[in-house]
Amino acid sequence: MTPFTFARADDADHALRLGGASGTRFLGGGTNLVDLMRETIERPQGLVDVTGLSAAIEETPSGGLLIGAAARNSSLAEHRAVRTRYPMLARAILAGASAQIRNMATVGGNLLQRTRCTYFYDNAGSRCNKRQPSEGCDAIDGFNRIHAILGASQACVATHPSDMCVALAALDATVHLSSTGGTRTLPLTDLHRLPGDEPHVETVLAPGELITAIELPALPLAAHSTYRKVRDRASYAFALVSVAAALEVRDGRVADVRLALGGVAHRPWRAWAAEEALKGGPATETAFRAAAEAELAAARPLRDNGFKVELAARTITAVLAELAGADA
Repeated sequence: MTPFTFARADDADHALRLGGASGTRFLGGGTNLVDLMRETIERPQGLVDVTGLSAAIEETPSGGLLIGAAARNSSLAEHRAVRTRYPMLARAILAGASAQIRNMATVGGNLLQRTRCTYFYDNAGSRCNKRQPSEGCDAIDGFNRIHAILGASQACVATHPSDMCVALAALDATVHLSSTGGTRTLPLTDLHRLPGDEPHVETVLAPGELITAIELPALPLAAHSTYRKVRDRASYAFALVSVAAALEVRDGRVADVRLALGGVAHRPWRAWAAEEALKGGPATETAFRAAAEAELAAARPLRDNGFKVELAARTITAVLAELAGADA
């Protein structure tokens, strides 16, 4: 066992004071970090429990929601405002894990969970640039059925595992951050990095920076949304492909749309190209398929995961057709 210190923070300021030491990590529900410590992939010198941060889910003056980083995933999925105004988010959380894990996992921790790539977890026998920089990536020539088709690099082809983050990306969520130098906000779509040459650097967070809240904008479109997850088994498997979508149709044409994909990239993948192709166009399956193909034109499948391109195209088309039919 690797020894480490443990402290419990009362609030964000206390957490930042405790978390300033090198090698210290913030701990929420521990549903990912503790597993990584058991596997000796993560070896923090100290842990700071931040479950004392705000867990409130509150209305904002602009009509959105401010979600404290310590809110449990179950609480967020069950919240009436989330279920009625942002149903894709509730469905994504429920698709993501068992009730026991949802009861423990925090919203802030969910954003920072690490990939479930088999080679990343094989600390004894596999090379992984995410685990050990410049070591190599055995997934590229290995069994890569679950790996990325978009945004990958020669250094890493891992995918981001979160379902919740896919919905947050589609919903234009904003992340609130605190550090000893002050506070800042950034779009959720800017939080996670593509692998490039440094796949071990997974987010744009500065050392010691703490997620304190996630904000959802007032987005009437989001009330007409859904989340679909395609996986190998129905019981809490990670996504092969997932789609978070919101759609507004007026007079048979797409007035507005939000679309994000999971299971296909190193980060939650906002489908900007598909959205641009859809807006103002006909709300038909032919148009939905064409938009999906526009988004997936940049896909670079590996030996074992080429099926994901067609699977993603069909899932995008089906989800948008479902929303368009309900809107008719």
